[in-house]
Amino acid sequence: MATAQPVVVSLKDLKSGDVSFETLQDAFGPESLGILVVKDVPEEFAALRHRLLSYASYMGNLSAEDLEQFTNEAAKYLVGWSKGREQLKDGGADEFKGSFYANCAFYVDPASEAAQPTERFPLHEFPEYLAPNSWPQERALPGFRPAMEQMCRLIIDAAVLVARACDRFAEYEIPGYPRGYLERVVQTSSTTKARLLHYYPMTEEAMAKGMQDEDNWCAVHKDHGCLTGLTSAMFVDEAKTDARVPGFGDKVPDALPTLEELPASPDPQAGLWIKDRKGTPVQVKIPRDCIAFQTGEALEKITRGKFKAVEHSVRGAYAKGVARNTLAVFTQPNLEDEVDLDQHITFGEFARGIIAKNTV
Repeated sequence: MATAQPVVVSLKDLKSGDVSFETLQDAFGPESLGILVVKDVPEEFAALRHRLLSYASYMGNLSAEDLEQFTNEAAKYLVGWSKGREQLKDGGADEFKGSFYANCAFYVDPASEAAQPTERFPLHEFPEYLAPNSWPQERALPGFRPAMEQMCRLIIDAAVLVARACDRFAEYEIPGYPRGYLERVVQTSSTTKARLLHYYPMTEEAMAKGMQDEDNWCAVHKDHGCLTGLTSAMFVDEAKTDARVPGFGDKVPDALPTLEELPASPDPQAGLWIKDRKGTPVQVKIPRDCIAFQTGEALEKITRGKFKAVEHSVRGAYAKGVARNTLAVFTQPNLEDEVDLDQHITFGEFARGIIAKNTV
């Protein structure tokens, strides 16, 4: 099993502008793994991560009736809940992955539930980006929404600083690069998406099949945004830990209790796998007290290939009764923002052809 060590920087150095161009090249450049790990994150991050990733198991164990309340098929399942809508390596549906998508327009405007439609990008043509959020009812998952919003804000704050460092590099390396462009794109976007993921415990049949041919890995893909913020995964033994929402009568609690987290993955091969620039899959592990940022295709286009999008896949845990929970925040440009600064192609135009490939 090949394991690779990602480039690590301190949030303090990002704030002070002390991350070197060489470090950025090592993290995001043509020979890199396309991932940067940020340490020394805000103190509240660790507890917030534990709380939010506990909600992933609670959500995954809601009744079909409750889940239907915040499922949005018209938005191509890119708002609210979905399960079994993503392709595996063998072309089938991933029945062991549930996810909840939230628009992060609240980062720009606390009252906003989605980006605003425009004449070029009307709601009926782009519901996956413009449909309002489908939050679970407070009684179904008390405290979930504030935990999700708080974590997303924290991760986007860090992404803005990573973008600022990328801009310094791009302004030096790329003739005519607009000053502060990527930072502005990340900081002002209403189309950034967050995805809370719950990998269900696998059946014995699926574990046996997966160990033989690995076809129940998520298909290798590139993200199409700028920077994808990632938490480390949380593993919950749902055979021993009850992940159903506890009964609470008429008095709805402010939040649900956190679930017991396993000290480490029971399956050493579970998690994030990146294809290095020679095409070899290597595993990258994210520490619990850090945030990782992966490169996407919009970043590659904006920086004219100076930074490269990374191919990656994710594998669930081959361990009886164990669920894997994590959060990804896809910082994406506004639909009208340009990602190809030479051809003047907007992110909306670029994204149109991508989404259909990823759903079944």
